[in-house]
Amino acid sequence: MKVTLLAVSALLLVAADQSVPGYLDGKPVPDLMRVLPAPPEPGSAPAADDRATFEATRKAQGSDRWTLATRDVTDDRFTAFSCALGRKLDAKSAPRLAALFSRMSDGGMTGHAKTGFATRRPYLSQSGEICEPKTEHLAGNGDYPSGHTATGWSTALVLAELVPERATEILRRGRVYGESRFICGSHSRSAVQAGFLAGASLVARWHAEPAFRADMDAARAELATLRGARGPDADRCRIEASAG
Repeated sequence: MKVTLLAVSALLLVAADQSVPGYLDGKPVPDLMRVLPAPPEPGSAPAADDRATFEATRKAQGSDRWTLATRDVTDDRFTAFSCALGRKLDAKSAPRLAALFSRMSDGGMTGHAKTGFATRRPYLSQSGEICEPKTEHLAGNGDYPSGHTATGWSTALVLAELVPERATEILRRGRVYGESRFICGSHSRSAVQAGFLAGASLVARWHAEPAFRADMDAARAELATLRGARGPDADRCRIEASAG
């Protein structure tokens, strides 16, 4: 399977067969450099908002919101959305959903935009700690748009289709997941906003693929018949509920 920047940067991986191709591997994808607005110009009001957001959110260190942002760096899709779904699933209990997740690549769409826009992450020009290690890889991976946000929002849109009775909770969690990126300090607010649009663009493109639609139907049927799933972690759900 072709490994995309979106899959690597978001670390939202599942224990499924990774030999199958992603839905968009080798397929044409939207050009996000034309879909998204350009990153804020230095000295502009949006750029000032990005800087103010980074400064203000450094005060979140040690809070429950910081804990959630830290978890959102590496937690898999099943874990991140367990409270929103009202149950803790995994690849064993929901293999059809796991198979769907394993193919939800972006065909290099987000990575192309990151390279093209070449926007520096906020912590590289402002002082302050972030909620994940300041690695060389992170510094070299552009700020705009946020790949984590694109992954989280696209996952939320997919799950809201599959479990419509939990759509409000799922979509709220997708929004909070994206906001974790500027709470963390790894991304600017504008990059997160662009990530939401990137995620929506990705889901629209997946829907054009027959294999995606077939796997959605299989996952929907599976989720409708699952019984006895474990409840989510109560402390995790408390922290998520307080996220705003």
